[in-house]
Amino acid sequence: MSTKGLWAAVVACVAAFGIAACGSSDDNGGSSASSGSGLNPPKLPVQKSVGQGEGQLNIIAWAGYAEDGSTDPKVDWVTPFEKQTGCQTNVKIGNTSDEMVTLMRTGRYDGVSASGDATLRLIAGGDVAPVNTSLVPNYASIWTGLKNKPWNSVDGQMYGIPHGYGANLLMSSPKAKGVGNSWSAVFDPSQLAQNKGHVTSYDSPIYIADAAVYLKAHQPDLKITNPYELDDKQFQAVVNLLKTQRKYIGEYWADYTKEQAAFANGNSTVGTTWQVIANLLEADKVKVNTVLPSEGSTGWSDTWMIASKAKHPNCMYKWMNWITSPKVQAEVAEWFGEAPANRAACSHTAAKDHCKIYHEGDEPYFAKVSFWTTPIKSCGDDRGDKCADYSQWVQAWTDIKG
Repeated sequence: MSTKGLWAAVVACVAAFGIAACGSSDDNGGSSASSGSGLNPPKLPVQKSVGQGEGQLNIIAWAGYAEDGSTDPKVDWVTPFEKQTGCQTNVKIGNTSDEMVTLMRTGRYDGVSASGDATLRLIAGGDVAPVNTSLVPNYASIWTGLKNKPWNSVDGQMYGIPHGYGANLLMSSPKAKGVGNSWSAVFDPSQLAQNKGHVTSYDSPIYIADAAVYLKAHQPDLKITNPYELDDKQFQAVVNLLKTQRKYIGEYWADYTKEQAAFANGNSTVGTTWQVIANLLEADKVKVNTVLPSEGSTGWSDTWMIASKAKHPNCMYKWMNWITSPKVQAEVAEWFGEAPANRAACSHTAAKDHCKIYHEGDEPYFAKVSFWTTPIKSCGDDRGDKCADYSQWVQAWTDIKG
């Protein structure tokens, strides 16, 4: 198959975000990269060396990940990178994972700070290339708990450099009623009724996993072991729970500023959140409480990934090393509100207890967190390819919201 034909086939395969069946053959008749995980990404070359920067870099990032001083003159790690490397950096803010995937497929960007609900889609689609971690010196200092994970690697081959991570938490205001340390506050109808119209949830198909975490603890007969590997019975139970929850939701949020505003004006009083949102509210003197619920939670581990057709690959490799350097990691982690991937960053944070607050490298804490991973048909066990993939999650989420 020609390169053009291969690319067309891959794009067609993942157009609806269903990625489990995506695979390919190279021009020499070789098979695609095999995967015991059930994911068969196109076989793409790995960069062998990093030369002089190309003078420009175009990246997609979550807000707060690539600050250049325009938000706050004191918050700038892009300008020093430009001065050191000569790579003039253009940053496009991605508001959601779906938007980031769409933007990456335009071919205009060299890299992206992808969360786990986007990474496998990008890998399966051939949108990102495998990464040569030996070309990123700071990779050696990254917490091993983030390396070679289901959301950032395939069969031991890394497809990016871990950036930062954290748990999705339960947040409530003093106005909320009956909120304890359980997700029952947002999933149990008897508790939801106390705050009807003021409950909020994350507006994304990946939120289905949050309901799965809850049912894993409260309905053991469903035998849910992984919230991203749901067979038909499990998936329907989770979807039904979310349809029930929908009756009590005041509003959903995807843009963090939307939830911040909703808690500030009292429209929302309880729901899932990121620690950075709680931090911003507290900075504005809005009282909120956050907790990692007893059932555990979902979470994010973001990964810097390089486009398979990056026009400025050397600058992207230089960026991946820069953004994961100890001092820069410390700046990003404090500004955004997360644990830094580079363990050496903890000695550089202005707040000396930052890493303790965000549980950096805390294995017992993160053992309770199921990091976002794109669902694929492979259940990862003897059930075979009977689990709901991301395309089914997308459709279900549309049905849930109505």
